[in-house]
Amino acid sequence: MGANTLLSSKKQRKLLFSAGLSWMFDAMDVGMISFVVAALAKEWSLKSEQIGLLTSINSLGMAAGAAAAGILADKYGRKNILLWTLVIFSAATGLSALAAGFAILCVLRFIAGFGLGGELPVASTLVSESVEPAERGRAVVLLESFWALGWIASALIAYFVIPSYGWRLALVIGAVPVLYALYLRRAIDDSPRFAGIRKAPVPFKTRFASVWSADYRKSTVMLWILWFTVVFSYYGMFLWLPSVMVLKGFSLVRSFEYTLIMTLAQLPGYFTAAYFIEKFGRKFVLVVYLFFTAVSAAWFGFASSEGMLIAAGICLSFFNLGAWGGMYAYTPELYPTAVRSTGVGMAASFGRIGGIIAPLLVGVLVGQSVGISSIFLLFFATIIVGAIAVLFLGKETKGTDLM
Repeated sequence: MGANTLLSSKKQRKLLFSAGLSWMFDAMDVGMISFVVAALAKEWSLKSEQIGLLTSINSLGMAAGAAAAGILADKYGRKNILLWTLVIFSAATGLSALAAGFAILCVLRFIAGFGLGGELPVASTLVSESVEPAERGRAVVLLESFWALGWIASALIAYFVIPSYGWRLALVIGAVPVLYALYLRRAIDDSPRFAGIRKAPVPFKTRFASVWSADYRKSTVMLWILWFTVVFSYYGMFLWLPSVMVLKGFSLVRSFEYTLIMTLAQLPGYFTAAYFIEKFGRKFVLVVYLFFTAVSAAWFGFASSEGMLIAAGICLSFFNLGAWGGMYAYTPELYPTAVRSTGVGMAASFGRIGGIIAPLLVGVLVGQSVGISSIFLLFFATIIVGAIAVLFLGKETKGTDLM
């Protein structure tokens, strides 16, 4: 028994690390576009509305990818869809480096977003189904922590590559994950729970109806509100972060520097959430971390000095990304195996609509000379709505067996 447990533990660690690297590449791509956009704004003389459009098109692709991959992963397996999404987004990112104009770049960013949006819910479902209840929440939050590594990598590439060699080389580096997919094909297995139902997959209509059935309707409503508010606020704030720093009077290189410092705070945010999620539960982590994310957003919006801006940005990164970890851990636990990936994918897809609206909205508001403080108050209110939804509609899943 001890040997089997040790073998299982090793396999779980390998799965977590392998899926985590794919998650890191995902984050590196999303982070890269925020830095590339800041550079493009100067090189191509983009208006704030165009910056918002480019980042929103990426999220539009993520919405489509999350829904499609979630549905397909319940039919063809978590591993297969994970590999295909990885190939799609990394190939499209590499091709983005060749874009000669704004329109073609938007098309390629949609395709990259499709792969990105599909990979995340499938990877979290795969890890959630492969780990025992006592460690499941912590494992998924630690998987999410690779997101911070990806953002740190993108910030470093932006700082050292973009000012000297241009944004095109940064996007070429973003194509590297296509090679990793070849390794991943042999390195991981599909989830044992999916293998158990593989011979009798549930039709999509039945899965969709199940997600909205009386047993799961309350959880689905809560998750859709949670995902929308978290994604709306995250992509509205973080994709605009380098540009907001420029708007506050810092140089492009200086804004990259400060964004890197803020990004480093994501890691302790994840690690503390990973600890608390198994100690106090999913609802505790989500409600507390979302509340302090909201407070940090308001603080960042009103920050007037350099020190306050950095401190508020660090707190924003810490609490917001800790909440993301809790959300990814919580979501797969609310559905049974036969419809889990569909339920997760649909919630993530609806959330991505927030990621489409927010960057566009910020672009319009900035274009109309609305103050940064007013914009970040909007994010404060949105995040509070998400926290309230979890508090009153969510049920605790800590330590429960997956259905």
